[in-house]
Amino acid sequence: MIKIANNKGVGIIGIGSYLPEKVLTNLELEKMVDTSDEWITTRTGIKERRILEEGRAASYMAIEASKKALKDANVDASDIDLVLVATMTPDMLTPSTACIVQDELNCNKAAAFDLSAACSGFIYGLSVAYGFIKSGVYKNILLVATEAMSRIIDWTDRGTCVLFGDGAGAVVISEVPKGKGILQFEIGADGSGAKHLLVPAGGSKTPINEEILKERLNYLKMDGGEVFKFAVRKIDEVSKNIIEKSGLKLENIDCLIPHQANIRIIDSAIKKLKLSKEKVYANLEKYGNMSAASIPIALDEAIKENKIKDNDIILLIGFGGGLTWGASVLKWYKK
Repeated sequence: MIKIANNKGVGIIGIGSYLPEKVLTNLELEKMVDTSDEWITTRTGIKERRILEEGRAASYMAIEASKKALKDANVDASDIDLVLVATMTPDMLTPSTACIVQDELNCNKAAAFDLSAACSGFIYGLSVAYGFIKSGVYKNILLVATEAMSRIIDWTDRGTCVLFGDGAGAVVISEVPKGKGILQFEIGADGSGAKHLLVPAGGSKTPINEEILKERLNYLKMDGGEVFKFAVRKIDEVSKNIIEKSGLKLENIDCLIPHQANIRIIDSAIKKLKLSKEKVYANLEKYGNMSAASIPIALDEAIKENKIKDNDIILLIGFGGGLTWGASVLKWYKK
């Protein structure tokens, strides 16, 4: 069994992302459903989103993002001990998408499983990976968040089809110098809110049949108002909680990367947390809500745009179906 040294931390040593080539703009959506570019932009901040090509699945995006993360980390696939995939749009019910990714990447000694926490999935995955590495069970973990949201969207429902996009983000998590990497995390759930964001059919409770397809219950359903209120409340509450647990102050945060769901939620966080807009990274204008994939893709872009540098304090926060939430504070390390 691998034992992590007491003078070591746990953190991200490599990162990569993948976005499909196909772009779906608000103007194109105007031709598909009763909506407008002005309505979408004003209510959500979204201008366009990426759509996965027909014939490809969430695993394809996960594999492409993972290749970049492994290269960035300078870690061979054979050195990965665990492949962990966060997704609410797996290729199929079984096998797990993680097993498909493990095979395609030739991570031949790695265990593999999926994690389902909707839009909070990447943060949940970070906490799981941290525990495995800190305890000495594993040394290198590949965490991938991949979402083919276009596959579960009802394109006749203007309340949901304008919001979501497809993409994947991957990170390699391993030992880092003491005081670097993941400093703190917090995850939580309130199952009483499950009814506000769900795909009603397709599981063991309501299997797919002709009537289900006719009623379109195999697509995502959302009570937008309730989810919005939950998100605004939690992004403020959880941010303050985790900063306090980390022994830091809000002014210590160099970059906040929230789940990219709605610009009004992000603006509310900026106001309540009294952060300058320069410290908050948002890219939902280009990609919409990519569920679990939104945070790692935004993190990857922020790094590539030199908005994050070595030793910066980063706050990641997600919220979504379940209802779930999660946050993590990192001190950025780049070897």
